[in-house]
Amino acid sequence: MISGSLGGGGANAPDLTACDREPIRIPGSIQPHGILLALHEESLKVLQTSGNISELLGLPPPSVLEMSLGDLWDGALEQAVLARMSEYIVGKAPVYVHTLTLPRQGASHHFNVIVHRTTGALIVELEAAENAAPGTLDLYPIAEIFIERVGKLSNLTELCQVAAEEVRALTGFDRALVYQFDRDWNGNVIAEDNNGLLPSYRNHRFPASDIPRQARELYRLNRQRLIADSHGAPVPILPELNPETGLPLDLSFATLRSVSPIHIEYMRNMGTPSSMSISILYAGVLWGLISCHHHEAKRVPYPIRTACDFLAQLFSLQLAAKEQNADNAYRLHARFLEARLLGFMANEENFVDGLIDNAGELMEMVGAQGVAVVFGGKTTVVGRTPSGDHVGELVRWLASQDQEGVFSTDALAESFPVAAAYQEQTSGILSIAISELHKSYVVWFRPEVVQTVHWGGDPRKPVETPPGVTRLHPRKSFELWKEIVRGRSLPWHKSEVEAAGALRQAVIGIVLRKAEEVAELTMELERSNKELEAFSYSVSHDLRAPSRHIVGYAELLRETEGDRLTEQGRRFVDTIIESGQYAGTLVDNLLSFSQMGRYTLNLMSIDMNTLFGEVQRDVEGEADGRKIVWEIQALPSVRADLMMLRLAVRNLLSNAVKYTRNREEVRIEIGVVPAADEYIFFVRDNGIGFDMRYGDKLFGVFQRLHRMEDFEGTGIGLANVRRIVARHGGRTWAEGVVNEGATFYFALPKA
Repeated sequence: MISGSLGGGGANAPDLTACDREPIRIPGSIQPHGILLALHEESLKVLQTSGNISELLGLPPPSVLEMSLGDLWDGALEQAVLARMSEYIVGKAPVYVHTLTLPRQGASHHFNVIVHRTTGALIVELEAAENAAPGTLDLYPIAEIFIERVGKLSNLTELCQVAAEEVRALTGFDRALVYQFDRDWNGNVIAEDNNGLLPSYRNHRFPASDIPRQARELYRLNRQRLIADSHGAPVPILPELNPETGLPLDLSFATLRSVSPIHIEYMRNMGTPSSMSISILYAGVLWGLISCHHHEAKRVPYPIRTACDFLAQLFSLQLAAKEQNADNAYRLHARFLEARLLGFMANEENFVDGLIDNAGELMEMVGAQGVAVVFGGKTTVVGRTPSGDHVGELVRWLASQDQEGVFSTDALAESFPVAAAYQEQTSGILSIAISELHKSYVVWFRPEVVQTVHWGGDPRKPVETPPGVTRLHPRKSFELWKEIVRGRSLPWHKSEVEAAGALRQAVIGIVLRKAEEVAELTMELERSNKELEAFSYSVSHDLRAPSRHIVGYAELLRETEGDRLTEQGRRFVDTIIESGQYAGTLVDNLLSFSQMGRYTLNLMSIDMNTLFGEVQRDVEGEADGRKIVWEIQALPSVRADLMMLRLAVRNLLSNAVKYTRNREEVRIEIGVVPAADEYIFFVRDNGIGFDMRYGDKLFGVFQRLHRMEDFEGTGIGLANVRRIVARHGGRTWAEGVVNEGATFYFALPKA
């Protein structure tokens, strides 16, 4: 709304938080291009109305109060509002319910009726519409075009540019900007589509104070905002207070909510009588805005605004997918480098040498240009770093900070002013403490990156000072204003800080135990594996809902739009459903596999004769009527977890039944091989078998030796068997001959 910053002080200094306290949610008025009614939630009696209601009804506002919605217009509108009552939820977006046509002065006037619930009232808005068509739009072709355009894009700027172009094409605004908030809530314009009637702001930055904190929160909650005409006079709501609550009407989610006087002045100074904003959310946080402007007053139909909001949500999904993919790729690479560094440390008599001698990979892990390792009173620097003395004083300062072992900044001199002397070499550091007892650190360095910031006008606030009062005004100039920013490096990404923290935990484990033997390395690698296991569990868990949504919406599309789809279109939808269901199965199996490592064993004595017998009867139903000859030896009892062992046995027997389906006579043998310190169980079949050259793949996750078209499955069953047996301290292997059969073994310790 307002921008820049003010210096100075004194009794009459302007209060820079004034905008954050402005009552933008309860302005007491609406924009003039529509009508607003506040109704009693149960009786639908009119509690409050906008002052322009007489333009529609020819009745003064006081006479409208206490009338019901049905008294004002025919019962169709009232019934339409009542039919959607369950959808009006406090704190949720408005719902389109009806298109109202009113004859007046020899012409028909059409209104989209939009309803939402606020505390103590049901708010009904009548927004002028171009025709009597329902206030909805077929979003499928819009989404199809957008997804087709963004599907092959490689970077964020291209994605934002497509969003700006599509929104401007839909709305007809002169200019559409996409800008992203930085960590200080400045808005950086990263894409623009412009017809030339308004100046370009591409690559400009707008200060955080242009959109104060409470306005940003409102953008997060209510994703759409249209200001049709900044010169239009606001229409008051009468009476001013809700007679039921005694409070002003909360218009947070009202599409007609009037505009702050300061923001009106801001728009006029900017030369944009009309504007529209659509919020872009990422993980529930306001990531940025699609901001549109016009050189004259402009109304955008409600269906078009809804379509723009839908595009913004698709944009958010694409953004999340691309950022998650990039983050996952980085994490996997960082884990690989961490494992290599741990291996290097294990091979050195002094583990620190493993870090120093492989400083290139140490820097690559977090994208640094220099690194210092401080351990045992010795400082070693590699790459672009400060001098050894400067590193020493920096480490002493780090030791005095309570940073819980990990510290990062891209503006070191702001926290440690002494560093201003060498900010060209070092403006950003990422450090980890690698000992709980001594001042030992790994410190990564990034050099200063001098930036030229193009501001959309001088960000300093002008101040007017009438006698006895200081008033804060929005800036009047939006001409390019350049600022040279020094003393900053490229920022450290969250994943880079996490990778450093993970390495810290690994190194501390070595330091505390004073050893780098293979056993210690194994423990550290096991920790990394557990983190990867937790990561796969998190990913598979989070993917369940999207895969179900894909199947659900595709099925809904087939049911509701099937008659209008071509035969090819129906095949496409069927393929989406089938693939989505398979993806869901993969995710469920991956989730189950991940949970294996987190499950606590409940050991008990298990009669393997009983267990195999129960599972045999269960899987016989999968034989499709085929005759199976079972040969089951007498089996011993073992001590194991019943639920997990049952799953392993079921996977083995189910595979035996599945891979013998092309045999007229099926023979499945279950037995035990005598051994001194373990029970070796086997399941042998006369099925399709496998080539022993590829036997190592059998127990891998998603590894298959046969085509999906021939034998269904996800390739995770045998991986589960191996993990379950390993959890019990056992081992698994297999033998097979192509077209002759296979034997799967699992051994459990007797002790």
